[in-house]
Amino acid sequence: MPTKHAAIKDLRKTRKRAARNLRLKTHAKQLLKKAETLLKEGKVAEAKAVAHTFQQIADKAAKQRVMTRNAINRKKSSLMRAIAKAK
Repeated sequence: MPTKHAAIKDLRKTRKRAARNLRLKTHAKQLLKKAETLLKEGKVAEAKAVAHTFQQIADKAAKQRVMTRNAINRKKSSLMRAIAKAK
């Protein structure tokens, strides 16, 4: 544990940020999995709606540098390809 006041404050800030980043990351992953399972079930319209929400959350995560831009773009692209193929 840090002993200086500034280091304690920094640790507190780091923990808050890590929790916020983890929430955003897991939400994006859950939406991606939900869209993929909807596609497997054949519910294309619902998958498209979830994919739109995933894109918004993923772009926000990339903007805040929680997840890398290339990884987000790759996941969005593969999901949209799968939706187009399922139609």
